[in-house]
Amino acid sequence: MSHSDASDSSSEDEDFQSAHSDYSNDEEKAIEKDHEGNAVQTTKVLSDEEIRVCLRDSAELKEEGTIHFLASEWDQAFQKYRSALGRLPKRPRSKAPVDLPPDDTAGQEVIEGKVKQRASPTPENLEPLSELELECRKARSILNGNIGACYVKLEKLEDAVKSCTEALADDPSYIKALYRRATSNDALGTWSSLTSAQEDYTRLQEILEPSDSRLSQIKRALRGIEPRCKAAQKKETDEMMGKLKDLGNSFLGNFGLSTNNFKFEPNGQGGYSMNFVK
Repeated sequence: MSHSDASDSSSEDEDFQSAHSDYSNDEEKAIEKDHEGNAVQTTKVLSDEEIRVCLRDSAELKEEGTIHFLASEWDQAFQKYRSALGRLPKRPRSKAPVDLPPDDTAGQEVIEGKVKQRASPTPENLEPLSELELECRKARSILNGNIGACYVKLEKLEDAVKSCTEALADDPSYIKALYRRATSNDALGTWSSLTSAQEDYTRLQEILEPSDSRLSQIKRALRGIEPRCKAAQKKETDEMMGKLKDLGNSFLGNFGLSTNNFKFEPNGQGGYSMNFVK
């Protein structure tokens, strides 16, 4: 197996970014003065050749990270992957896919301008990406997925979810990042995370090949996730109501009252009606 792109392996342990998306730059910062003589920060866009150098440097760091990952050296792998990501141009916010609904890219190869986006359809958004920009997108996506894998190994599941979301922002069809985000959210077990996991599992079930070995696990997870969502919702709602009750008692106690003087009943519309009782 080549160490240059461990993420192409069939093993989940051989595919592995960013804790966040503001780590890299395709622009060098410079200080100039405006017409009034005030110092202002401007940017210098890197040339294609400079970006190619960044891609080369990033690939070398990524390979070093993969060597650490395969040796189960998660922290060292994580640092190398972050450094590799830091060498890449930052994702253009106006061109990147944003929060694509699950069905929009199912079974498609995503090319900018050919999938539905929530960003406004301005000419800039519809401008096709160059081959170099597409190469940067792929590299960022893989590195974000790689760092997400490191977070999983380090048992930092919330960070793993964020990293996989970054990976999917550059490539919404990146199945391994989608799968890793789903399983991380599943393991977190909160109401919101389980809901997100359910959405990702559903999408994976739609786009994976019938022969994919992960389908059986995904189907099992989907069968059990609905009752878990309801249980987590009830638990979190009860905890919230308990905290509100404690807060109410601390206030009402000043007037010789407590929340026991008020009766809350479901109003049939998802809320509660409140009545005063002696």
